[in-house]
Amino acid sequence: MSRRIYLDRTHLRGHVTGLERVTLDLFAPDRLAPHETRPVTSRGLAGMIARQQVGLPLRLLADPGALALFPGFPPGPLCALAASRCLLYVHDTFLLSRPEDLSLRSRLYMSPGFALALRWCRNLFVNSRTTGEAVRGHCAPEARVALLRPPVRDVFGLAGRARPAPLAPGVALRLLAIGTVEPRKDYPAAIALTAALNRAGVPTELHIVGRVGWGRHAFLDDPPPFLHLHGYVSDGDLRALAGRCHALLSTSKAEGLGLPLLEVQHGGLPVIAPEGPVFDEVLAGSGLLVRPEDPNAAAAAVSGWIAAGGLERAADAGPRNVARWNALAAGDAERLRRFLADDPGAYAEPGATVPLAGRCA
Repeated sequence: MSRRIYLDRTHLRGHVTGLERVTLDLFAPDRLAPHETRPVTSRGLAGMIARQQVGLPLRLLADPGALALFPGFPPGPLCALAASRCLLYVHDTFLLSRPEDLSLRSRLYMSPGFALALRWCRNLFVNSRTTGEAVRGHCAPEARVALLRPPVRDVFGLAGRARPAPLAPGVALRLLAIGTVEPRKDYPAAIALTAALNRAGVPTELHIVGRVGWGRHAFLDDPPPFLHLHGYVSDGDLRALAGRCHALLSTSKAEGLGLPLLEVQHGGLPVIAPEGPVFDEVLAGSGLLVRPEDPNAAAAAVSGWIAAGGLERAADAGPRNVARWNALAAGDAERLRRFLADDPGAYAEPGATVPLAGRCA
């Protein structure tokens, strides 16, 4: 059975980062075949809002057999008129859980629309079990919350390269951080951890890759000497930088997945991330988890881990963890294929969906 799917790609207008890569990879037309995919795009902010709020609902009303897939921004409220035919992909619930770290546009436009869409949408797809459990706190009890973990490709071309740069005596520990400079990423915590390592006698550099987003960032006014700001770079330039670094560092306050953590593991780059359910789920013991809010303790954990051979073990474990994750993603993709073909048993298997608290699925 072939169906027409209107794919909302109105948010794909600038730099391609994690959210955009999921849209391009997970919902590429060949992955949705044999269904007919009709991308809906926009050239600017006004066009994006018009298509999300009016254009897509009108298409659904005019085409009663079609589906609409929303992998980026939430659908406009008029889409509720065709709620059973709307598929919403949720990357995280940050718009609702941390309003203090949002831009003005997100607070005024995205958060209200997201909260409303979670209440009326009945087909919700999530990138991790952690995200699914958070979504369950906001959606209708009868909604399906299905796991659809994105496959992690070697976007930076790291697979098959030499092992991460050796940390020889007298060589500074080089930590790589990837992501937009915005409050959620908590780069001040990464800077504090790096400073604590230097105070402890472990020469360390912090290399941040990402464009400057919203928020006030005091460290940009007077960056410490160990901080290297690279801005937005091409995949090739990031590959070269990753080859000079010893580990990826994440100090994010909240993530639905943390795609770069898996992407760099293609090349065996060790990962240091915050303690928390999503990082447990994604890394599965293949990296080091620390508490960024306590930089001295985190620095001690990092230096002890390195001294005990943690970098070498993580370099070996990373590619295995990516293979594990991609196997889970392949199972999720097959269930989506069956769902789109109207297979009533697509999400009948235990573990395919995230249940209400206290219930089995």
